[in-house]
Amino acid sequence: MGLVRRTKLLPSRTMASLLPLLLLAALPNARLESAINPVSSVGSVSSGSSSSSSSASSSSMVGVVSGSGSASGSMVGSGNSVVGGGGGGSGVGHSSLSGGAANGNGRCEEITIPMCRGIGYNLTAMPNELNHDNQEEAGLEVHQFWPLVEIKCSVDLKFFLCSMYTPICLPEYTKPLPACRSVCERAREGCAPLMQQYGFSWPERMACERLPAHGDPENLCMEQDNHTSSTGYGSGNGGAASSAPLPAAAPPRPTRPIARNIMQDIAGVPNCALPCHGAFLTPEERGFAAVWLALWSGLCAASTLVTVTTFLIDTQRFKYPERPIVFLSACYFVVSVGYLSRSVFGHEEIACDGPALKSGAQGPGACVTVFLMIYFFGMASSVWWVILAFTWFLAAGLKWGNEAIASYSQYFHLAAWLAPTVQTVSAYVAGGVAGDPVAGVCTVAPEGVRSFILVPLFVYLLLGTSFLLAGFVSLFRIRSVIKRQPGAKADKLEKLMIRIGVFSVLYTLPAGVVLACHMYETALRNEWLASLACPCRSRARPLYSVLMLKYFMALAVGITSGVWIWSGKTVDSWKRLWRRLFGGGSAGGGHGGGGAGMVAGVTGVSGGIGSTSIKGVVGRVGVPYPPAPGPGSALLPPGSVASASQHHLHHHVLKQPPLSHV
Repeated sequence: MGLVRRTKLLPSRTMASLLPLLLLAALPNARLESAINPVSSVGSVSSGSSSSSSSASSSSMVGVVSGSGSASGSMVGSGNSVVGGGGGGSGVGHSSLSGGAANGNGRCEEITIPMCRGIGYNLTAMPNELNHDNQEEAGLEVHQFWPLVEIKCSVDLKFFLCSMYTPICLPEYTKPLPACRSVCERAREGCAPLMQQYGFSWPERMACERLPAHGDPENLCMEQDNHTSSTGYGSGNGGAASSAPLPAAAPPRPTRPIARNIMQDIAGVPNCALPCHGAFLTPEERGFAAVWLALWSGLCAASTLVTVTTFLIDTQRFKYPERPIVFLSACYFVVSVGYLSRSVFGHEEIACDGPALKSGAQGPGACVTVFLMIYFFGMASSVWWVILAFTWFLAAGLKWGNEAIASYSQYFHLAAWLAPTVQTVSAYVAGGVAGDPVAGVCTVAPEGVRSFILVPLFVYLLLGTSFLLAGFVSLFRIRSVIKRQPGAKADKLEKLMIRIGVFSVLYTLPAGVVLACHMYETALRNEWLASLACPCRSRARPLYSVLMLKYFMALAVGITSGVWIWSGKTVDSWKRLWRRLFGGGSAGGGHGGGGAGMVAGVTGVSGGIGSTSIKGVVGRVGVPYPPAPGPGSALLPPGSVASASQHHLHHHVLKQPPLSHV
């Protein structure tokens, strides 16, 4: 992928200071149309595909010959060419421009950057040696030098810039062909003093020392012919060249992404655009981030899918107050699919607007769809967590039964889906949808993180934790009461408390970490952008480990949501499904199950009770089972018989706390 690309942004004060010079340069005879006398080669620009158009359309600006005098006109052509360098090796003199990225892949394309049209060659290839993947990215950066080109601080500047941002592509020549060192030195000599007046130095990656020298027998390079008339750069082939001139280049204007209104103010610098891929990440870090997200989102999708499927297999098993876990898992399944879409459709398709990062996305599209999947269902999962903690509190603290809690389920659904809907619509209307340069998805724009992420997450986490703590206090009280009763056992209640405690930690810890990571990014983001926009400032970048931790914790809750169903009952449910689908067993295991199911249904007790059969013997003469007081009297009819162990089991069931059905 090459080295990381960082779009260098000129501060607004520089643009304002250069404006008077720009106005002086905007005379009729200094416009771009007359400043460029393009080479004539019929169809060389309109076609932009044939190799002949690139090799035959030589100009008076560029010439390449070998140092030994061997004709290289077969590569570039003839004309008023100035002798450049020599042989075809890639030497040390231009190590930063070596590697053949421009010509080695053989995919030449027509130059589309307005400033670089008609400079003496018509074809280029991407990526260039500055690690721009396409001409749109290169155009965003090279057009920032337009004020210097327009004031003509050096006649070589434009040719030198274009040789770097749109390197020449020759289908017959597979090595890089940079500008000669003398071209760079003349451009630097004319423009560096002006740049220093405004606090800028000559860019390090444009160091002239890295380019091959003119006449070097080991390297080829391009030289510009400045010995032309004042109206242009020469024709190269005399009258033949002027007989069919190329279309005049349009006046310098922003490239296509800028026309789509992607420019914005970044760290106080107007008319800027963030690169689509993370400007603060190296190629290795970007590659690892893609694998990291695909791994954890895949695990999250698998875990939540098992949880939801288990619920669909045995819906009667998941009653309130534990049923919100199923809806929470369903929400995280959609969130994980949203992150996985990046692996399917690609980073650029979802989060990019040309070379820049999407911002203020509107209308239907992949970006908005992924935003809905991640943000809406992410917030819905937080609301379901609050509802889960609230129903636990109703059962443990207020002694509500599952039927009483289930009677309010429609209100739970109303709250769980209405609140995220309001948040999502508000963020969308406010234009707060933007691409994520690290994850390659769309989420809330950085400007809206405080209002649409930090505040809601904090409120939901606070409410859920409060209900959870209140429920735990009630459970401890119930446990102490049970232990004071002779012969009573609180094992099942203790196991329930452990499961609730583990699940609570597995939610509150990741949610708290995600909240802290968002606060970290919000607090330091402007400082990172300022260092990116202003090269004179010390470079500041986010901690890569914090970014990766945020995405992991955002998906960890979905992975751990399956903790609640990790039991033998889940295996039994899947076995029953297998038998129903593929046969291999009948209603075995139903012996004695009717009595257990009746006990569970009347007392509200599920869990360990369901696996214990009541050993009543039909027709055997015995002592009638005495009816117990309260609702337990409905367990057995007056004429039934039971053993002493059944009598003990019945009273043990009645002593279970109200929450033991979870």
